[in-house]
Amino acid sequence: MTLKLTLKPRVAVRAKISSVGTYVPPKLLTNADLEKMVATSDEWIIERTGIRERHVVEKGVATSDLAVEAAKKCLARRGIGAEEVEVIIVATVTPDMFFPATACLVQDKLGAKGAWGFDLSAACSGFLYALQVGAKLVESGAHKKVMVIGADVMSSILDYTDRTTCILFGDGAGAVLLEPCEGDEVGLVDYVHEIDGSGASSLYMPGGGSLHPSTAETVAARMHYVHQAGGAVFKIAVRKMSELSEAVLKRNDLTAEDIDLLIPHQANKRIILATAERLEMPEEKIIINIGEFGNTTCGTIPLAMNTALEQGRLKKGTKVLLAAFGGGFTVGATLLQWEMD
Repeated sequence: MTLKLTLKPRVAVRAKISSVGTYVPPKLLTNADLEKMVATSDEWIIERTGIRERHVVEKGVATSDLAVEAAKKCLARRGIGAEEVEVIIVATVTPDMFFPATACLVQDKLGAKGAWGFDLSAACSGFLYALQVGAKLVESGAHKKVMVIGADVMSSILDYTDRTTCILFGDGAGAVLLEPCEGDEVGLVDYVHEIDGSGASSLYMPGGGSLHPSTAETVAARMHYVHQAGGAVFKIAVRKMSELSEAVLKRNDLTAEDIDLLIPHQANKRIILATAERLEMPEEKIIINIGEFGNTTCGTIPLAMNTALEQGRLKKGTKVLLAAFGGGFTVGATLLQWEMD
């Protein structure tokens, strides 16, 4: 017996970012506050990271709460209701809990009836990875409205006695809506992603998973906090972000001169500037807002997009390069043309 299937024609469309929304909790943690908590100083932090302050949640506020607020702003800017969202992808390393997925909680709180979704874990590259997954769902023709959210409550996994990590991170979220391009719109063009698990122990949280389940011993050993080998991360972050950025540009017959704006992951101002220097891209083409937000992990790129919009530097037709690096190691670069009016 021969089984015959009638397949639908393949739909080939480009995806574009049609809206952006961001949210950070109102509570500030300044460098002056950290001076009272750990052996550091405002001057030391600014010189090494470029960070002046960061936002942190009040007790009881979860990643899903930040994600929902960002999603609401994204939908309001687009002028549509949550019921029109078909897919929700949440990039995060600080889910509300192991399961259910934070995307499930966001769907319920947002009122996105009928939407499906999932979480994606790729550390600071998470938003870029989720962006491409969402884009492929649009490009396949399967969905027309995909919500991609990058959100983290990093303050929940920081050791505030460790000055090498606690000064770096903040809490925040950003959401974008992906929709099909229309007419001669270009939208998302190309991407290059890469992972290297050999660097896993340079930036990780060792406790709480199946290898080291939560016990009194893992808590006492401070295994439920971020651990980072700063020097190693700095060097490879600069090299890999510039390499993948160059690769995606070369594959599309472009150079850094053709790019109007670089929106990088906001890990450290020195990493951002060193990456731009390797790309021979002037500072005036770079979005840097780490000073007011710190490293919000999966939230940094959409937060930086919003900063660019507020500054009038991101307009329809702007050629944009996104770049990120995170624990794993994970790294990615995305090329796109901005299509929001």
